[in-house]
Amino acid sequence: MTIENVSDTARWVAIYRAMETERPDAIFRDPFARQLGGARGEAIVDSLRRGRAAAWAMITRTAVFDEIIASKVKGAGVDLVLNLAAGLDARPWRMTLPPSLRWVDVDLPGILNYKTDALRDVRPVCRYEPITADLTDAPTRQALFHQLGASATRVLVVTEGLLVYLTPEDVGALSTDLHAQTAFRWWLTDLGSPRLLKMMSRSWGKTLAQGNAPFRFGPAEGSAFFNAFGWREAEFRVSIDEARRLNREMTGMGFWRFVMRFYPKRIRNELARMSGILVLERE
Repeated sequence: MTIENVSDTARWVAIYRAMETERPDAIFRDPFARQLGGARGEAIVDSLRRGRAAAWAMITRTAVFDEIIASKVKGAGVDLVLNLAAGLDARPWRMTLPPSLRWVDVDLPGILNYKTDALRDVRPVCRYEPITADLTDAPTRQALFHQLGASATRVLVVTEGLLVYLTPEDVGALSTDLHAQTAFRWWLTDLGSPRLLKMMSRSWGKTLAQGNAPFRFGPAEGSAFFNAFGWREAEFRVSIDEARRLNREMTGMGFWRFVMRFYPKRIRNELARMSGILVLERE
């Protein structure tokens, strides 16, 4: 089983959410994940090198995104969550959210229509709207952002698992277009370093490249990459620290923590921010 396109990665990650959901001590529950990931998602996970062993990172990311989204909606008065490249994310159906909250999913027709069709008999917990669009088409993207920005006042943009597949130029263009809308106050995303990209590419690079979904974005300057586009870091949660907090560390992490104590400080600092969940806010 090979990944045929970038949308297949959504099926892959859905299986990780299903794996977590089926644990007796699950840190979140997504009752739709197994159905959405399907047999194809299972086959993709099983075809990847250490496919199931790597689940901890995506499970941690999902849990932390849940926490931050809930916090922003409750504490910052977010009136619109704009979920770009939404994939098979089922948060509008599975999270506890205010019924008045507006949630907009944007993604390519194939994957978004597949999700909404699969969940057609399930009522979302909030005001849900799917929009099919190709976010790499700049005029389409800009028109959509303008329309949504004019219809809300406190928007949280979410790009979970998206940026790593874009070029730095594409991320810069997206950053500019998001910042052009004054209602877009916060931007929640995941971010990796060049070291992380190399590690992931060694394991999965060939498989993803065959599906035209290679890993591309892992800026050496970290979150400072976004400063030139009007965004600044408001919060950064280190993935390995969050995994430890949530009791979802990868196997053998205790040994690596011990070994890292002997690394030079520069390397320790680099490793500490190798992967994380980033909240950006407007300058």
